[in-house]
Amino acid sequence: MAAALRRIAGEKCFMLSSIRAKLVAAPTALFIWQRGITTKLFVGGLSIYTTENGLSEAFSQYGQVVEAKIVMDRALDRSKGFGFVTYASEDEAQKALDEMNGKSLNGRVIYVDYAKLKTNFGGGIPIARGPPEPTTSES
Repeated sequence: MAAALRRIAGEKCFMLSSIRAKLVAAPTALFIWQRGITTKLFVGGLSIYTTENGLSEAFSQYGQVVEAKIVMDRALDRSKGFGFVTYASEDEAQKALDEMNGKSLNGRVIYVDYAKLKTNFGGGIPIARGPPEPTTSES
């Protein structure tokens, strides 16, 4: 588990045994989304007029914003109405979540939550695993 965590973090450092025990007890999803010291928040209900700079400015009141990203519709070249804000620490992200959830931004009420893992819906190319198993009739 510790080797997998070092690969995720991109570091080849050795962890103290007390830290290692805490890391093993924590869920793996925590390490994928929080990546050490950063925490990502999901922001929904955004106006199509909200920009990444405006989103960053609105959330920077509560801590150091590492990145503010609005998801765009490529066909219409406008916002899909949601985005992500990444904070430098979990405490700052929690404070922003508490303060900004249900507030108005550019005339729309937004809702804020911790970002969840991206799920794979199996839309890729199927993998060939050899010939099908022969069926036997047991009648």
